[in-house]
Amino acid sequence: MTRAFNFSAGPAILPAEVLQQAQQEMVDWRGTGMSVMEMSHRSKEYMSIAAQAEADLRELMAIPANYKVLFLQGGASSQFAMVPMNLLRGKQGADYINTGIWSQKAIDEASRYCTVNVAASAESNGFSRVPGQEALQLKGDAAYLHYIPNETIGGLEFSYIPQPLSSDTPLVADLSSTILSRPLDVSQFGLIYAGAQKNIGPAGLTVVIVREELLGNTLPGTPTMFDYKVHADNDSMYNTPATYSWYLAGLVFDWVKKQGGLVAMAEINQRKAAKLYAAIDGSEFYSNPIHVDSRSWMNVPFTLADSNLDALFLKEAAEQQLTTLKGHRLLGGMRASIYNAMPEAGVDALISFMADFEKRYG
Repeated sequence: MTRAFNFSAGPAILPAEVLQQAQQEMVDWRGTGMSVMEMSHRSKEYMSIAAQAEADLRELMAIPANYKVLFLQGGASSQFAMVPMNLLRGKQGADYINTGIWSQKAIDEASRYCTVNVAASAESNGFSRVPGQEALQLKGDAAYLHYIPNETIGGLEFSYIPQPLSSDTPLVADLSSTILSRPLDVSQFGLIYAGAQKNIGPAGLTVVIVREELLGNTLPGTPTMFDYKVHADNDSMYNTPATYSWYLAGLVFDWVKKQGGLVAMAEINQRKAAKLYAAIDGSEFYSNPIHVDSRSWMNVPFTLADSNLDALFLKEAAEQQLTTLKGHRLLGGMRASIYNAMPEAGVDALISFMADFEKRYG
């Protein structure tokens, strides 16, 4: 069977080695006579899987001991509500940076619980460039500063870590599409969250990394399942977690370690992105709308000189096993998501196809 190069933004490509190991262990996990999907989440076998996954993630990201790692459900979209519910801590407002569609969704949801100060927005430049630190209009009484380091849909990425007005103000980041793609100083953040279906594993799991001192002061009326402290006190097993997604995430963490960790992943990812952007920039047929200093390593949008050729481009690409390149329905064009699991050979194959397509139709 031939594996396609899957450029989907999420659910996204998984490492072939991970899928092969999961296949081998599907029916009988290590002599237990059970699939991981059949195990009680409180069994010693599954508890060992969960503990190893957390240990590997902590090692990869060098997560300090005073942070809790939670394996939750509900996707990053649930975190748009859980963050203000847990982090307002008696304050009335929070700072948000708007760099695209997911930022706006986070802002809209937070507005249900507090006064949102949009500290800066990329809307004025058509979401083509990230606002710099000097552009942030921050509030002194903000409960936290929230931003999305990488906008998956628009391909807009921060090249720096925004700093809150006060060191006492927690920084919150939706790292869904960049987590594990490079080293990160977790200690700069009060809370990090990430949907799994891009760089961690299959859909159904959301990872939250939160500083312990931020736990335990939720808004009145917060549902039990939306209280981070409840999950932290119960090792993410207050209810039945997404057990198989958690297991597969653990396999991915182990795979990343075997690649050389996050320093090695950063080198590979930077090289893949540089190749693809060079191919786009060196062409008069393809273009990328994002300013050079704000370009995403993970999600590369591009357009063809003649949009009437879009359907043909996608058809011929699929015939070459280059799949899921259609841009988001709100933006059109093309989008190549090149997460950790996308091999460099996949990017090379896409670049070769793009050059051939331009030669024939450009």
